[in-house]
Amino acid sequence: MHKLRQILIFLERGVSIRNIEKQVKISRKTIGLYQQKLLRTGLSFQELLLVKDQDLERLVSLKKVGPPEDADPRKAHFYSQIDYFTYELKHRTGVTRLVLWEEYIKENPDGLQYSRFCKLLQDQLKIAQATMHFEHHPAKMMQVDFAGDLLYYVDPSSGELIACPVFVAVLPFSGYGYVEALPNMKLAQVVKALNNALAYFGGVPLGVKSDNMKQWVSRSSRYEPAFTDMLEQWANHNHIALYAARPHKPKDKAAVENFVKITYRRVYAQLRNDTFHSLAALNAAIKEKLALHHQMNFQKKAFSRLELFIEQEAPHLQSLPESPYRVRHYTKAKVQKNYHVVIGEDWHFYSVPFRYIGKEVRIAYCEDTVEVYHDNQRIALHSRNYRSHGYTTLKEHMPQAHRVVSKQQGWDPEYYLRKASENGPCTYELFKKVMDSKLIIDQSYTSCLGLLRLIKSYGAIRVENACKRALTGYKFSYTAVKNILDHNMDRLEDIDSKEYRIPDHPNVRGASAYQE
Repeated sequence: MHKLRQILIFLERGVSIRNIEKQVKISRKTIGLYQQKLLRTGLSFQELLLVKDQDLERLVSLKKVGPPEDADPRKAHFYSQIDYFTYELKHRTGVTRLVLWEEYIKENPDGLQYSRFCKLLQDQLKIAQATMHFEHHPAKMMQVDFAGDLLYYVDPSSGELIACPVFVAVLPFSGYGYVEALPNMKLAQVVKALNNALAYFGGVPLGVKSDNMKQWVSRSSRYEPAFTDMLEQWANHNHIALYAARPHKPKDKAAVENFVKITYRRVYAQLRNDTFHSLAALNAAIKEKLALHHQMNFQKKAFSRLELFIEQEAPHLQSLPESPYRVRHYTKAKVQKNYHVVIGEDWHFYSVPFRYIGKEVRIAYCEDTVEVYHDNQRIALHSRNYRSHGYTTLKEHMPQAHRVVSKQQGWDPEYYLRKASENGPCTYELFKKVMDSKLIIDQSYTSCLGLLRLIKSYGAIRVENACKRALTGYKFSYTAVKNILDHNMDRLEDIDSKEYRIPDHPNVRGASAYQE
């Protein structure tokens, strides 16, 4: 429009079209067309200069007047089928543009060719995929979700690779987020992760939104979703409103969807070559990488997510409750013969004092602890373990005999050699030879245990002498020492190691009998 107003000024001053062309850098033909349009308005050039831009553009529009582009009956027929084309492409497996065009051209031999068909279809898909920008307000909403990919740690007791779902939460205004690997995706773990997220943020936003996962929504609805009872209790405890995205509408929580992608790049990629041996170690590494991400500046901005959160969002968060909401479950069980009870939810066994074998007990457990009660008195307290078919056992719950067996199973070669050296040098040497005689050293532990018991039965001196005699042989075992002790051979005097000589006798021939 500024070019048009320049032309108006020059025309009003009587400047020739040739000179106007030099000044405004527009061809004389175009200037002439503008001049004709302006003269047809019936207004003087001075009056036209006072007209607003929109009205002036309408008065001098140079668009060619002709039949509309959509007057082509082929295009009109194409647009009448556009809903069918887009649905088939999106929801039907294996359907491509080529397949749709082949079907279309078969029914309409004079229809659009393939390139034109694809161009019009692509234009319509772009329009259908338009996105809307939302302005987020500080501390108004927290969005949560689970990452699609899992993280892993190695169980040191079994060497098993344990898969962990990953919980993700973010405050859309600042982009400040929280990530945690969980033992499972059950509702109790979701509530625990929500508590941890609020503690990480240091406050409570006004609302929290998720998709329609079963842990969140008991009955999905576009307008009035129903939330699970436990989740509503958690929301009431924290004074926070619950929201659910519309079914099959992930863009309703676009912020957390984007934060999942960020988590893959900033956390997953950075930890891909590391090995962890506990869930706690894995989460510690996640928090470390997440902190580095928060300290990085936004692209093309001079501040980070952490700075934005601290300065503009944290002050608007509600205060945390005095204590976090805790999920507690209650069940009953009968103490088994192995003095353990099982929590069926995890199928993990926990020990109780052995004197309660056969008794019925009451179990109260949350995401962190397991308590066992009998006659309203707590008889056992354990940290909760989510390893299926695993056992958590306290030694003080065992009978005395079981404690001894448990202690023996925990002994190592150094223990046995130390005990042997306390008895004497020959005992120590025999223990070493017993261990060396086995293909696997663990096979020698029972023999060593038997030798230690011989010390209690026969005394340290006799066993030391028996080991001394056993070392002169070629077989080193518990049985050899036991036989020496049973036959009192350890009490015999030492055998002189002199060379044995056959006594003289007339019937014994000497070297002279074999001379030639």
